[in-house]
Amino acid sequence: MKHKIYTCDKTEERLLTPSLRALVKRAVKKALEYEGFERIAEVSVTAVDGEEIKRLNAEWRGNDSVTDVLSFPSLDDEDEIVAFDDEAIVLGDIVLCMTRCAEQAEEFGHSIEREVAYLTAHSTLHLLGYDHMAEDEDKEMTRRQGEIVSLLGL
Repeated sequence: MKHKIYTCDKTEERLLTPSLRALVKRAVKKALEYEGFERIAEVSVTAVDGEEIKRLNAEWRGNDSVTDVLSFPSLDDEDEIVAFDDEAIVLGDIVLCMTRCAEQAEEFGHSIEREVAYLTAHSTLHLLGYDHMAEDEDKEMTRRQGEIVSLLGL
């Protein structure tokens, strides 16, 4: 399936390298495939620094702190998924904090690639309607993210 996945790097240091851009796209596609999403999806992924994600987190979530990823789903529920044969379903936007990704990769003892893929899968699941407010939801999302990252070979 030919999903439309757009990437944008708004970091001064251009931290979203070409290989990380490709990985982000693969992670979104793999999450959609894993979830059996059978329509053409449109997703935007923007890389930002800590200052920008802190601003967005404060504006949209009322949380004045740096976070690793934010998800902005376009759909409220599955009943809204209506499109003609070859139209893309706009799932929403993902904002990745690249500096936080690097910090967490070091903290958890794995590669930046694994962290970026994990957070991209996490955020894609949010775009598809998953949440992790309750403990059982959190465990389920964590399991799914882990399986998606494993399918990517990371």
